[in-house]
Amino acid sequence: MRPQFPAKKTTSKSTSISARNQNSQTPTNQQQQQLNLSVLRFTLGIPGLDESYLPRWIGYGFGSLLILNHFVGSDSSTTTLPQLRIEALGLSLAAFSIVIPYLGKFLKGASPADQATIPKGTEQIFFMSQNISDTLKEDLAWATYILLRNTNTIAVLISIRGELCARGYWNIPEKVSKTNLLAWFRGQMERIGLENIKDTLYFPQGTDSVLWEMLPKGTRSLLVEPVLQVPNSGANQKEKIEGFVLLASGMSYAYSDKDRAWIGALANKFGG
Repeated sequence: MRPQFPAKKTTSKSTSISARNQNSQTPTNQQQQQLNLSVLRFTLGIPGLDESYLPRWIGYGFGSLLILNHFVGSDSSTTTLPQLRIEALGLSLAAFSIVIPYLGKFLKGASPADQATIPKGTEQIFFMSQNISDTLKEDLAWATYILLRNTNTIAVLISIRGELCARGYWNIPEKVSKTNLLAWFRGQMERIGLENIKDTLYFPQGTDSVLWEMLPKGTRSLLVEPVLQVPNSGANQKEKIEGFVLLASGMSYAYSDKDRAWIGALANKFGG
């Protein structure tokens, strides 16, 4: 069963996708029904512009205009007290706009000082298995995009029933050509045993785990969500491992509880 991403049918102004079930639900499913999953955020479509810092640039712009108007555009001898109060309020709002991006990252549980830009010695890649349906290719491409876009992730690897999709910044050995990327990732997965993971793995800080050997340099947080196929209610079957979703970040404590819940719900869609 292919995963469904309802937000793909909406415009770029859509901001959420919800996990919905039928009325006859267990308490666990009813709790999952209330989970709102942020998928897209507003974008101006300007290459190289991080819209998350847009409030900061607006604050700088309007703050500069207020200061310029005070010293150049008005006569200090005719400046009134109400005008000074309005200017002070405007500067306060501009300062608040400047710190909004930092407050957002702080509330998400990640320190801006820990943010790694582009890891040194890494290569940006985007590839996936070729012998898969166009529908699965589209879903893998969409999922990797929103994971990189909406979380503090620098590299993502998704495995679904043996088919792979890797995106982001990775440390690929120089001897590995682009045509051999698939074989290299498969070799790393088999060596580590990623395809047998049944439970969520989360390392909020660097560790000596063998997983770190295949991750981009500068990785500080690692999250691995298993993709499980849950049997129908009443069926005497065990959960079947369908694959996993692996995320690497250059920030310590990069994934909050809300982030992990959203990522887990997205992984569940691949498992049906």
